[in-house]
Amino acid sequence: MPIKIPATLPAFNVLDSEGVMVMSEDQAARQNIRPMRIALLNLMPKKIETETQFARLIGATPLQVELTLVRPTEHISKTTSQAHIGAHYEPFQAVKDQKFDGLIITGAPIEHLPYEEVTYWDEMVEIMDWTRTNVHSTFGVCWGGMAMLYHFHGIDKHMLEHKAFGCFPQRNLQPKSPFLRGFSDNFVIPVSRWTEVRQSDIDADPDLVTLLGSPETGPCLVEDAGQRALYIFNHFEYDSDTLKNEYDRDVARGVPINVPMNYYPNDDPSQPPLNRWRSHAHLFMSNWVSEMYLTAPFDIDRIGQEREDRRGK
Repeated sequence: MPIKIPATLPAFNVLDSEGVMVMSEDQAARQNIRPMRIALLNLMPKKIETETQFARLIGATPLQVELTLVRPTEHISKTTSQAHIGAHYEPFQAVKDQKFDGLIITGAPIEHLPYEEVTYWDEMVEIMDWTRTNVHSTFGVCWGGMAMLYHFHGIDKHMLEHKAFGCFPQRNLQPKSPFLRGFSDNFVIPVSRWTEVRQSDIDADPDLVTLLGSPETGPCLVEDAGQRALYIFNHFEYDSDTLKNEYDRDVARGVPINVPMNYYPNDDPSQPPLNRWRSHAHLFMSNWVSEMYLTAPFDIDRIGQEREDRRGK
C-alpha cells in the first residue's frame, strides 16, 4: 500500500522514481479505509533530505500511511527555505488537538547543548507530554530519543571523547520482540554522534529494555513500553552516501574527522560506500508500522483513552 504525501513535496517524485508507491490527496480520498496517521517532527537542518529518508521507509510498508510534517512552532530554520516549510510543515501548536497513530522525533545537531539550553526545549517538553494522550506509538531518533529518555526517565546523555562515526555491528538482544521480527542476530547500522546513553543507566531502569546494542557504541534501540515509545540512537534512515557527505563536508571545512569506520570498501574514501543496512531499515519500519496497526484503536479519537481508562480504575 502507498504513502500519502502532497504531490508538491520533493520526496513525492524521488520515491515515485524509486518504485515506492505514493499517492496524492485526491487519490487517497477515493480509498474507503482509514490510513495510519504518522507525524514527523523534523528537527534536522537538511529537512528535505530527512523527510525523504523517512517517507521512503514508511512508504515501503504494506499499509496506507498519511504523513504529516511538523516543526517546532517558534523555531525558524536557517537551512531550508521558508517557502518549503510554509507549504509542507505544520507548527506543532496547529496540530496538538489532533490524534496520531505514530510520531517520529528526529535527531538534531545540538548534542553539545544541555537540554534546557535548547531554544525550543519548553515546546519539546510539551510535545513529549502530548504523546501520552495524542499519539499511540512514538519513535525518538538519536537526539530525539535521548531527549525522551531524559524527560521521562531522567537519563542524561554523555559527551564522547571522539565522535562515534561509521557503520557498527549491532547485536539482536531481544529476538522475540515484535519490532525485531525477521532480524538477523548481527548486522550494521550507521552511527554519527558525539554523545551516548550508557547501558548501565538503562539497565538501572526497570521500565526500559534494550533491544539492539553494540559493545563499541553502546545501546542502539531501547523500548519504553510504559510510554509506548522506542528510542534509537543510530540511523537506520540514512542514505548510502549520508556518512560520506558528512565526512566530505568536515574535510572541506578542515574539521578533524576520522574516516567513517566499516563504511568504505577497505576503509578507502575514494571508493563508493556500500549500503549494508537498507534491508534491516525497511524491516524495522515495517515492524513498527505493523505493530502500530495491530494495537492502535480503529477510532483514532480513542488514542490515549486507554491511559485515561486505567487511571480511572
